[in-house]
Amino acid sequence: MNGNMLATLLPLVLLLVIMYFLLIRPQKKREKQVNEMRSNVRVGDEIITIGGICGKVVKTKDESLVIQVGADKVKFEIMRWSVSKVVENAKPTKKVSVSSSAKEEEEESPKKAMPRRLKKKAAAEEEAPAEEDKKPEEKAAEEPPKEETPAEQPENGSDEAAENADEEKK
Repeated sequence: MNGNMLATLLPLVLLLVIMYFLLIRPQKKREKQVNEMRSNVRVGDEIITIGGICGKVVKTKDESLVIQVGADKVKFEIMRWSVSKVVENAKPTKKVSVSSSAKEEEEESPKKAMPRRLKKKAAAEEEAPAEEDKKPEEKAAEEPPKEETPAEQPENGSDEAAENADEEKK
């Protein structure tokens, strides 16, 4: 009977051992990590609660946290166990290789676009030396005659703008 009893209990024992290693042990590890994360929440951390509320920790207590939420910066108190995850604001880092040439560095760095005014000014400066070579008579012939215009009026065509323009003419 001893051999028969051992043969009957062996599958049951094996099933319990497999359940421990596949279900119970990983669950305890995960629970330990979550409890450690909740206990390490500090002021300034951004968190997400179990209910999905995102906020910034303003004050910590033993079993509760005061978080600040929304554009109105509303503050309210939550329990530590209700923290689902701590959001980490990692800043992106730029990869720089030691053996890169100056050309590769230029390609990696973002190119700053010049405002339109500066582009026009730079283009005018490039054209200026070419104009200096011309004779004054040629410059005068190329330039269209300037017309005197009344004071600039806003494009919206409001009545006040028209009245101001009439007063300036007088």
